[in-house]
Amino acid sequence: MHVKLGERLQAIADMVPVGVTMADIGTDHAYLPIYLISHSVVAHAIAGDIHQGPYLLAKNAVTAAQLEEFISVRRGNGLEVVRPGEAETVVIAGMGGLNIIDILRSRPEVIATLKRLILQPMIGASAVRMWLQTNGWQIISEQLIQEYGKLYQIIAAEPGESQPLEPILYEIGPLLWQSRHPLLLLHIEELIVHLRGVLATMAGSAEAVHSAKYREFTDKLKDLEDKRTCL
Repeated sequence: MHVKLGERLQAIADMVPVGVTMADIGTDHAYLPIYLISHSVVAHAIAGDIHQGPYLLAKNAVTAAQLEEFISVRRGNGLEVVRPGEAETVVIAGMGGLNIIDILRSRPEVIATLKRLILQPMIGASAVRMWLQTNGWQIISEQLIQEYGKLYQIIAAEPGESQPLEPILYEIGPLLWQSRHPLLLLHIEELIVHLRGVLATMAGSAEAVHSAKYREFTDKLKDLEDKRTCL
């Protein structure tokens, strides 16, 4: 079975170290594990999904690819499908940031044995970066991918201490900023548009306008606009 990945999944695949056992949490069709095994990137893979439909799709795809010996398809919630020490790399992609953090928090005994996390939050990337920084993980790589007109942030981290970031860089991504990623301007402009929308909604309520959250968002908007002028 030949699997061709879209740009988002390909960028994730490119961050997976060669020769490891990886676990793909929320695997859906198991495209990523099938690709990584069939291209001899990883030695073994675990494909996990909580939902019966995606679990069966993944199982059927792995069987069709004749890779049952190399890919273990499991149904379960988050990292419950992985035993401590069973995988070196975990991928959690296509979920909200807070959901990703819940998954990471739920199995500290598994997290403690990992060598790399590859995370692709759909929203809430700043919370994910903050969690990594405060829980002994160092961001080693970041990527921005535009697919079908949508921007995706991908974050790879390894165990290690890191210094607290300038607050706005949790939103933007420290390595995206440092490397002046080609899509950085578009990324910052999307963040600005989103924040302006939030503030415009809040402006309809006098209570909201006088809240600490409104001040926080106003400051964040100013910081984003200041960063944009630096590009």
